[in-house]
Amino acid sequence: MHPLTPLLPDEITVCVSILKTGFQLPEGAEFQFKAVTLHEPTKAELLAWNEGVGSGPKPARQGYLCYYTRGTDKFYEAVVDIASEKIISFSRIKDGFHGPADGPEIVAMEKVALADPQVQAEIKKLCLPEGSVVVSDPWIYGSDGLTDQRRQFQCFLYLKSDGSNPDANHYAFPLSISPVVDVQTMKVVRIDHLPTGDDFTPTKPKPYNVLPPSEYTPEHQKLRTDLKPLHVLQPEGVSFTVREEERDSGGAVVEWQKWRLRTGFNHREGTVLYNIEYDGRSVVWRMALSDMCIPYADPRAPYHKKAAFDLGDAGAGVMANNLKLGCDCLGAIHYLSSNICAESGEPLEMPNVICIHEQDAGIGFKHINYRTGRAVVTRSRELVLQTIITVSNYEYILAFIFGQSGEFHYEVRATGILSTAPIEQGLSVPWGTVVHPGVLAQHHQHIFSLRVDPFIDGPGNKVVYEEASALPRHPQSNPYGVGYITTETELTTSGGYDTNTNTNRTFKIQSTTKKNPINNKPTAYKLALPPFQKVLAHPDSLHHRRAEFADNAVYITKYREGELFAAGKWTNQSQGGEGVRTWADRKEDIDGDPVLFVQFGINHIPRIEDFPVMPCETIKVSFKPVNFFERNPGIDVPQSTQEVNKSTLLSTRHVQGAGGGGMVVNMGEKVVVEERERNGKERNGGV
Repeated sequence: MHPLTPLLPDEITVCVSILKTGFQLPEGAEFQFKAVTLHEPTKAELLAWNEGVGSGPKPARQGYLCYYTRGTDKFYEAVVDIASEKIISFSRIKDGFHGPADGPEIVAMEKVALADPQVQAEIKKLCLPEGSVVVSDPWIYGSDGLTDQRRQFQCFLYLKSDGSNPDANHYAFPLSISPVVDVQTMKVVRIDHLPTGDDFTPTKPKPYNVLPPSEYTPEHQKLRTDLKPLHVLQPEGVSFTVREEERDSGGAVVEWQKWRLRTGFNHREGTVLYNIEYDGRSVVWRMALSDMCIPYADPRAPYHKKAAFDLGDAGAGVMANNLKLGCDCLGAIHYLSSNICAESGEPLEMPNVICIHEQDAGIGFKHINYRTGRAVVTRSRELVLQTIITVSNYEYILAFIFGQSGEFHYEVRATGILSTAPIEQGLSVPWGTVVHPGVLAQHHQHIFSLRVDPFIDGPGNKVVYEEASALPRHPQSNPYGVGYITTETELTTSGGYDTNTNTNRTFKIQSTTKKNPINNKPTAYKLALPPFQKVLAHPDSLHHRRAEFADNAVYITKYREGELFAAGKWTNQSQGGEGVRTWADRKEDIDGDPVLFVQFGINHIPRIEDFPVMPCETIKVSFKPVNFFERNPGIDVPQSTQEVNKSTLLSTRHVQGAGGGGMVVNMGEKVVVEERERNGKERNGGV
């Protein structure tokens, strides 16, 4: 088995057994597992082994476990060796750090909050219609530096107006009662009353005015009838191969259009890609989404604590969807399934968590020689590895996308339902948008951090940024004042860096050992980053302190084992000081082994059009070759032709056969086609 293959179900069972045998709990106590996952070999071990052709031994299969003693604050982590069935390391995690939530725990919080007699008494004061159902949305408590020492959940309550409809949109009916549940005691320790006015004053329960609902399910809509089917067909099969060495592990070798990579899957990061190569040349050692933070803008208590770290607080693997044909993925699909651990320690199957497919991406390149009229055109094809996660109210569609010209991308699409708050009718506040009568959607940011461990043409990489600047006007060197040049600045020490549109600042990862044979420049890849507004919370705030990655577009650190998560290993009620900002502040020499944490995001100022369900908001980071090849690497993609693509002609006035260089002039009812001489040659590249 490959050292990077995710743990199989029987290996998860062995890991749990090793721990239980070696760490005996008192009578009546039980484990509450938060994760049992692959403990990845070190980079040095994998390089020495080198897929079996190196001088080093094959790295051992090891498991990583983190867990509570249920009902206590005792939180531990351990590493076990599967073959020898021995505990390699074991430690209690220091006070003040808390583990992530899990599914059964969240369900239990809902029940505890709604069953509490004081909560029921407060709900009764709302005078809800008979038969109403109240729903609880438990949120990670967040941090305020005052009441966040114990692990807690802040529960936001909603009315489900149609109790007979399990899919009724309760986010259209936010209530002003918010219980706080202590995880250790499983009791409500406080009931917060949410402000529903335009100031900070908590609103005491009063009769609730039930307004018309706002539903998102299709049975509540008058659906369009003029949308015809669009089928994605590949009659000759797909152009990629997937080799699963261990079926349903989540680990596979994928090859497509000169790309080769290995997949992995774990509870926290979800999909991980290893050893990304193009045409036998290494590009990336390891890449995965490292963290995300969603800090909210409402300054009032208890909303001031509202900041979700979805990967650290729960986990992308834990929340991954079971993807469905024809819904989440169109065309010819290969699914990868995997396994994680339930809180009991039992293996939990995660079916169809990675979708692999091809998609058309428009024209790849085109040129018409206007002298001959000949068109040369190709269609661009992309390979997509997609995961979708559901985080309570939100969905994130996460995709690694590879192109035929050596480029690759990481794309996020945000959708789902806004997390809403109550507001009195007729009022507005500057930190949110009223999206439905009595419903406030607060401003918030979605800030993502992508961790990239580059391997451009092997070990020995450096990071530079390139900037463009105007040449000074000079009678000899720039007499017409139009010249401009680019300069490069090498980033030799760890730190946080920003983009600069005024200078077209572009970050590049360059090889220190290989140069392009044509221009003698280092082989490289550049980052194409979307505009990014850094976290808006004050630097002294806990939002800012906790989201260590959110204040720079790029963080660069020197590689260290275990530094995978940009906000730190434990984000639940964290205080900061454990993530990439802290690592970068070491100001270490990069010394040929950089790791990049690339930030991108959305400042979500809600619109009414985002409710009751949000249209996808798309954002993408791109990595493009720079002097890596000797010419356009996609030039060998076959030409696009009608014989292959079989498009259907609908327009009756379209002129076929005019040639790529023909000029079509519409003169009233008469169409005149002017062409250059054909010289007896077919010059239209077709579509």
